[in-house]
Amino acid sequence: MFRPLATRAVDVAAYAAVRVLICVVQSLPRSTCERCARSWSDFLANRVRIRRRVVRDNLRLAFPEWSSEQCREVARGMWEHLLLMVIEIAHASRVIQKTTWRRHLRIHDMETMVRTLWLDRPKVILSGHYGNFELAAYLFGVFGLRIYSVARELDNPLLDEFVTRFRESRGQRILPKKGSAPDVAIVLEENGAIGLLGDQSAGAKGCWIEFFGKPASVHKAIGVFALSSNAPIMVCSATRRGGRLFDYDLRIEGVADPAAGGGETASLTAVSQWYTDLLERAVRRAPPQYWWVHRRWRGQPAAAKVKRSAA
Repeated sequence: MFRPLATRAVDVAAYAAVRVLICVVQSLPRSTCERCARSWSDFLANRVRIRRRVVRDNLRLAFPEWSSEQCREVARGMWEHLLLMVIEIAHASRVIQKTTWRRHLRIHDMETMVRTLWLDRPKVILSGHYGNFELAAYLFGVFGLRIYSVARELDNPLLDEFVTRFRESRGQRILPKKGSAPDVAIVLEENGAIGLLGDQSAGAKGCWIEFFGKPASVHKAIGVFALSSNAPIMVCSATRRGGRLFDYDLRIEGVADPAAGGGETASLTAVSQWYTDLLERAVRRAPPQYWWVHRRWRGQPAAAKVKRSAA
């Protein structure tokens, strides 16, 4: 794809800045990085005010009973969590290995996870922009499990290649969000495992469900992949413990199997609401670890628009 010279120059500059930042982070002791993350989080939340209005609006929608002070503290905690994620990604290859992962990760209901992932059937692994979902996918590769994750390509091709190298460094394979449906179908036909994020807004044409009691849309493809291939859906979360680096609870929030014929897989809307409820439960456990920076509640269901027009 052709990119103008000025755009390519900006891409190179941004890529160089990120690589220098990663080198600095990797050269510092993790304890120093942790302290820096805590000190910079307040600056980003309350001084620079990056997407401050979006964060505050989202928190008021999700927790209308909260005070301004509570919203402000969760916003600061979110930025601290995001900075800690960057530090963990930079240090992951040195810290998380086959012989060391038990020091940093506690797996809840490991039996269910292993039993589901080793089924000789297609599988769908679902998470959201909560906890360190990047590290969770990385860990599946450390365990020797081949996961095909669908991810949006970054606008900067140099940064996209850099991030993809990290994601694929332990066996995970990344499929681009656009145009990947045929590849996803092949993986599922071969009884593989597809990793997806289930909390991205799909706009007016999405499947409308409730998230924190408010209308929100999700991509129909998630339910379609699972129901059309009769694939069990496993909802996972990786929650940081005590605000510390590389200290996580990996939970299986729930498993739904279309072959079992339960109500949660009775329809596309039912399965979408089921996994959204599980993701909401995880977010309520640790609100600062959710990405409140993206607009989760956008637009209105078509039915609601029709009713307003009629009124």
